[in-house]
Amino acid sequence: MSRFTITALPLAGLQRIERQRLGDARGCLSRLFCAEELADAGWTYPIAQINHTHTARRGTVRGLHFQKPPHAEVKLVSCIRGQVWDVAVDLRAGSPTFLRWHAEPLSAGNGCALLIPQGFAHGFQALSDDVELLYCHSAPHVPACEGGLDALDARLAIAWPLPVLERSARDRSHALLGIHYEGIAP
Repeated sequence: MSRFTITALPLAGLQRIERQRLGDARGCLSRLFCAEELADAGWTYPIAQINHTHTARRGTVRGLHFQKPPHAEVKLVSCIRGQVWDVAVDLRAGSPTFLRWHAEPLSAGNGCALLIPQGFAHGFQALSDDVELLYCHSAPHVPACEGGLDALDARLAIAWPLPVLERSARDRSHALLGIHYEGIAP
């Protein structure tokens, strides 16, 4: 019996993972990760790192972050407190959805996660105060291979649902995409 409903999203390789909750009067249990069940969705790697973030203020945007080859990573992003609008941007050179984005609401209550393949940038906007996310990564973070896009870049035209109130200095420093941005190798 599968504990996940896996839904393909409009960008090839991007998947919504909905967790089945088993519960009774005491509360509930849901499986956060299962390599065997998630292999069909594209997770065929060991977990190299698990990270946790806390975002204090509603309206804050984090990202858009990615790692370049040879340290590109797959991410499984779950919201364990509050609610976010989670965004993935296709950066794969030659992809028919190159520079298109897709967003999914993730919350502690909806039991969904976003499985983001290699070649995508990731970011989110906090839709509530005190948001916590849990990330499973297929590769360790390598600072020399990190990359980022400006989440407010007009070329991406991401329709953030709330006014953007806060971003880190690092996220504000990402260059805007030039007209000849070629993406990253698949």
